[in-house]
Amino acid sequence: MTSTVPPAGRPAAGLPPITMVGPDFPFPYDDYLGHAAGLGQIPATAHGTEVAVIGGGLSGIVTAYELMKMGLKPVVYEADQIGGRLRTVGFDGCDPGLRAEMGAMRFPPSSTSLQHYIDLVGLETRPFPNPLSPATPSTVVDLKGESHYARTLDDLPQVYRDVADAWQRCLDEGAEFGDMNEALRTRDIPRIREIWARLVERLDDQTFYGFLAGSEAFRSFKHREIFGQVGFGTGGWDTDFPNSILEILRVVYTEADDHHRGIVGGSQQLPLRLWERAPGKLVHWTQGTSLASLHEGGAPRGAVTRLHRTAGGGITVTEASGAIRTYPAAVFTGQSWLLLSKIACDETLFPMDHWTAMERTHYMESSKLFVPVDRPFWLDKDPVTGRDRMSMTLTDRMTRGTYLLDDGPDKPAVICLSYTWCDDSLKWLPLSPAERMEVMLASLGEIYPDVDIRRHIIGSPVTVSWENEPWFMGAFKANLPGHYRYQRRLFTHFMQDRLPADRRGVFLAGDDISWTAGWAEGAVQTALNAVWGVMHHFGGTTDPTNPGPGDRFDELAPVELPED
Repeated sequence: MTSTVPPAGRPAAGLPPITMVGPDFPFPYDDYLGHAAGLGQIPATAHGTEVAVIGGGLSGIVTAYELMKMGLKPVVYEADQIGGRLRTVGFDGCDPGLRAEMGAMRFPPSSTSLQHYIDLVGLETRPFPNPLSPATPSTVVDLKGESHYARTLDDLPQVYRDVADAWQRCLDEGAEFGDMNEALRTRDIPRIREIWARLVERLDDQTFYGFLAGSEAFRSFKHREIFGQVGFGTGGWDTDFPNSILEILRVVYTEADDHHRGIVGGSQQLPLRLWERAPGKLVHWTQGTSLASLHEGGAPRGAVTRLHRTAGGGITVTEASGAIRTYPAAVFTGQSWLLLSKIACDETLFPMDHWTAMERTHYMESSKLFVPVDRPFWLDKDPVTGRDRMSMTLTDRMTRGTYLLDDGPDKPAVICLSYTWCDDSLKWLPLSPAERMEVMLASLGEIYPDVDIRRHIIGSPVTVSWENEPWFMGAFKANLPGHYRYQRRLFTHFMQDRLPADRRGVFLAGDDISWTAGWAEGAVQTALNAVWGVMHHFGGTTDPTNPGPGDRFDELAPVELPED
């Protein structure tokens, strides 16, 4: 994909693609998943033992699926619907093939652990129409009332190429980008750790904006402003400016914002298919067993309202119905801040410094609004200019990002009128779906005065503001400067031999816990960490030929910063 402002240090031809083996913990999750020996085994005496899995998003379903394969009996609790922020919805009264992705909608090929499960359940992907990508017929960049039509970066004015060059120089000079890129591609673990240790120590207290402003390449405020509004890969990144630069480096190092693909038919199919899938190879359970078949009525249990420890180290779960059950182990995969708000918890569940880390978690808000339209009218050509009548649009107006999604020239299609983050998202919060649509149409009408978008709309809009969803605290966490130590505590929590005996048995997973928050790959990787942790908790082991994340932890452990 050609990014709006491309990442620096493009690899030499012939090198393998980067995978999301991140710099903090460069464990090869894709190799671990693909190994013929499997993820490990538990003693036969533990077969059939129930384990609570709280949260039915991707991380929870992957955790439950892999625990079931080992012979345990996962009991999944879900407050709303299977999928979490993999949420795909339709439009009332419209063709059922029209779908809107309210959460995750685009996935990089570097997410190789995620791809393992996409392939496992037989889903197809196709290129996602990001700005200036080959899958996007055209892009309009509209800033300060001036619009530019482009098919590639070279079609934009010189200042945009100058900003692209500045970003490349900024990364090379300030973040050893080329060296890290090569080390990740070749999985040179000593080199990865050497480079990252230096950067973590130097940059943990630095914001994204401070990193840019401190670079000679970005001494121009105009360049910083354009970069914030147009960004790289998926569009503007100014909503991330207050966040830690380490969060951004993780994204660009692993090419998480490049070459995106969407899941045909919707991303929610992935957890739903895993829920129904009967593995071909599993222990203890009869062939044909699935997560659905292990649950009464084929559905998860309800919302969890309380978690506490009971005598003998049990983890007791109370759900909204009042039902109470106790388990020898539990995995919590929801957004961790829920443990401080919606779910009543004993302090004994976690060490105090872990509670502190959860309390410091910073979440980013996010809003989307989609409308169904009669056809992809944007592909019509303007008779005067020969250009597309409408384009994928990046703007500093209220809509910020507008995406055009179709299945062919003669079929109904979908427009994501607006996709916004943080302060931009909060501006939509007081408005109803209809009010949001009116503001968006007015904004886009200033960019496309000769295009009557409303005339093509064939159904009611659908919208989401993740900060307003009852069982979510926002779209995802994003570390602020100084948060590295907090994230390390949460990510390494699955290594429970290091915890006091009375603080073991509850495991954390989900993209909150991941170093690469907001990416489904992080949800999968932390699920695999939790699976290893539960296996170890029950006295299980991995095959010597396929060591798991806990087996290699001492070799790969994230950099530990001093706290004095």
